[in-house]
Amino acid sequence: MKRTMLLSWVAMSLLAVAGSAHAAYPDRPIKMIVPFPPGGGTDVVARVVSKRLAEVLGQAVVVENRPGASTVIGADAVARAEPDGYTLLMTGSTTYSILPALKKNLSYDPQKSFAPVAVLALAPVVLVTRSDLGIADLPALAKYARERADKGKVSYGTFGAGSAPHLAGLMMSQALKADMLDVPYKGSAQMVTALIGGEIDMGVDTAASAAPQVAAGKIKALAVTGAKRVPSLPGVPTFAEGGYPSVDFLGWYGMAAPAGTPQAIIDTLGRAVEKTMADDAVRRTIEANALEPVNLGPDVFRERMAGEIERFSAIGQQANVSIE
Repeated sequence: MKRTMLLSWVAMSLLAVAGSAHAAYPDRPIKMIVPFPPGGGTDVVARVVSKRLAEVLGQAVVVENRPGASTVIGADAVARAEPDGYTLLMTGSTTYSILPALKKNLSYDPQKSFAPVAVLALAPVVLVTRSDLGIADLPALAKYARERADKGKVSYGTFGAGSAPHLAGLMMSQALKADMLDVPYKGSAQMVTALIGGEIDMGVDTAASAAPQVAAGKIKALAVTGAKRVPSLPGVPTFAEGGYPSVDFLGWYGMAAPAGTPQAIIDTLGRAVEKTMADDAVRRTIEANALEPVNLGPDVFRERMAGEIERFSAIGQQANVSIE
């Protein structure tokens, strides 16, 4: 009986220590990994959120950019990190649903490797063309692509195989019934430069990245994804308005921790995110970058991820596209 009582006391002590450790979280700086280069939509969201999150949590939240391999390098680093709440992932649907649907032998499983915290922003993408191409709308683009078929495929640029624009481009190609060539670039800036220079006919980009170039008249926007127009591109119709409702992809950015992170820590982060996303300055900054600020919890995060993986897998199979 004494032995049993001693073991019970030890177990209770260990639980108390663990509980107090979680209660003290965080007691040192947190690292937030962004698997994209600085300057893009994901990086913008990460930096504005991390600044306010640090104020709420009382510890620094340091953004670390680890681009490469269509976000796999950064995502894999978080998947393999210690599940203690001090390494977080801020990335988008490219990582959570598109690559898992299209890429073979992915080094992580988004549904098993991560503990979702929240979806923080929704990100429409936009179809852009060269200003000198002379295409006014989507029906004109479909006609142009079909007429050009005998001279080689019409090309559209994206910022990488397995990216959100790549998936939106596949949807667009299927909807327009035009066989188009995807040309991947290392980033949005490189893709837009190629478009302006005439290397490609069109591009699919985030609205946040494309809006300044459209406003400057360097490129022309034909349509945006999502159910409503983008405030920074008010004159650009949605794909549904243009007659192609099946192109309804909407990107998103979400925060996650490594799988196995204690629920108490996930709850702490969730409460901090709720306060962060209620901050008017945070919301205004996100909106100024053509994104929609939201706070969708772990359950919605998981449902969105699972549903998109299933849907995008079907689109990839229909287009006979897979990423090695």
